[in-house]
Amino acid sequence: MSARVGKRLRALGLPTYKAYLELLLSTGPKADAEFTEFMNVMTTNTTHFFREMDHFHFMAEAIQRMMDEGRNKVRIWCAASSSGEEPYTLAMTFLENSQGFRGDCRILATDIDVNILTQARKGEYSEQKMQGVSPQLRQRYFTSTGMGKDRVYKAGPAMANMITFSRLNLAKPPFPMKGPFDIIFCRNVMIYFDNIVRRNLMAEFERLLRPGGFLMVGHSESMAGGLCNLPSAGKPSIYTKPG
Repeated sequence: MSARVGKRLRALGLPTYKAYLELLLSTGPKADAEFTEFMNVMTTNTTHFFREMDHFHFMAEAIQRMMDEGRNKVRIWCAASSSGEEPYTLAMTFLENSQGFRGDCRILATDIDVNILTQARKGEYSEQKMQGVSPQLRQRYFTSTGMGKDRVYKAGPAMANMITFSRLNLAKPPFPMKGPFDIIFCRNVMIYFDNIVRRNLMAEFERLLRPGGFLMVGHSESMAGGLCNLPSAGKPSIYTKPG
């Protein structure tokens, strides 16, 4: 925290943490803008393509069932999109498992960090960040420029047109979305929240999830202790809404 806040002190020319705190607690456009910058430097953005792969295997099976049911509308929410790898992975997983789908699939991707959302909207990734994406998927869903270590991959329109990026603070429900969502991904975020925030967030997920839909949380996140009213879907860290 000291190192991250120190960046803002130097950028603003402020001498002490107390002076910075006074700015954050003040009112007006300058304070509002700085609070956004504060949130940006304090958030941790760790992600990669196809992270915790078993969730995407489960999602593929769920999509196949939706196709068998003749569904023509699918809604997915990536609640902590970071730099975009997770929502683009969701898009690839859907496209790879929905052959013949003629309906409408939309992915809402949210994050609290406006800078990281700008990066996610660009959908541009280095060769190193693309290591989890197979050559076949790269060819189908990305365009590339440059060579070797300077090569840059850009998400193609088939994925980009499915995704809407938006800023959202998960600690401040209720949220403006109406839902319902068929699948909600909120992984490796709740470990940073206390139980009060987690409980409120889980209640909001339950409200926004359609009956029969699925919530996926990080493998390191436990929903024990009465935080979650949703029953397990039979897989670790996957929950479902009955109905």
